[in-house]
Amino acid sequence: MKIIIPDDYQNAVMHLDCFKLLKDHQVVIYNETEQDIDKLAAKFSDADVLVLIRERTEISEALLSRLPNLKLISQTGKISHHLDLNACTRHKVAVAEGIGSPVAPSELTWALIMNAMRQLPQAIQAMKDGKWQVNIGRTVHGKTIGIWGYGKIGKKVAQYARAFGATVLVWGSENSRNEAVKDGFQVASGKSDFFRNADIITLHLRLNGETTGIVTESDLLDMKKEAIIVNTSRAELIATGALASALKKGHPGFAAVDVYEREPVYDPDYELLQMPNVICTPHLGYVEQNSYELYFEKAFENVIHYANGKPANIVNPEVL
Repeated sequence: MKIIIPDDYQNAVMHLDCFKLLKDHQVVIYNETEQDIDKLAAKFSDADVLVLIRERTEISEALLSRLPNLKLISQTGKISHHLDLNACTRHKVAVAEGIGSPVAPSELTWALIMNAMRQLPQAIQAMKDGKWQVNIGRTVHGKTIGIWGYGKIGKKVAQYARAFGATVLVWGSENSRNEAVKDGFQVASGKSDFFRNADIITLHLRLNGETTGIVTESDLLDMKKEAIIVNTSRAELIATGALASALKKGHPGFAAVDVYEREPVYDPDYELLQMPNVICTPHLGYVEQNSYELYFEKAFENVIHYANGKPANIVNPEVL
């Protein structure tokens, strides 16, 4: 089969151990990103299979209608808002869902918390500029870490916080709060209480119609002047423009973000990159060697199963 893998920014896929699973198929990998429908349709025109790297490539009705040869989309990780599943079903394109791991994104979240608290990137850059001890950071010990969303990643971050001597304050669904209580953590009495009392807030919610823009500028302005907001989940969880606006008003005082409304970000003048109280990383949450092997091995296995006439992990089996 003709297999196309788009948006491999780092040219990493062909170097994975699991890439050999596709040795009997024709594989084309695109390293550059493309969002123009006409250009995407031209690139994908003869593809039997698309292997998607998480949510980097948008699969819409407009694109699918121009891909009559496409039979299968094999997703690394779970499908999300980037893929119109109903449109896939209408065009008889099977969608195979993969698996993931909370380890790498949890560790990155904690790394961002530590870097933001101690202001390490700023200190490192200052030293490179010939300066010495330009700032004073703060410890995590004794602080209150607010975790919105107590799923697999939120639970790991809570355990890290406990190990570092921080107080954990959880907000989220009733089920999330009940799980947190069972694990011995505090829960906020309400959203306002959560934003007002946490020294650090980290978001771990799925993006959907209900959670888009769920964090408002008013919520952010409720945070302490020295507080930190961390977002390694989805940029769209925060209302458009709210983060930059609140930071300029001084509440919260700092932010660390790994996700953006439009990715990749190549503009060095991008607003958050220009703010000295913000740490930005280029969506590295799941971008880690072991995670890549896990994600792609399952995605490639799903391709092989389909090619062998034994499709597996298909979320719209009615197309088969």
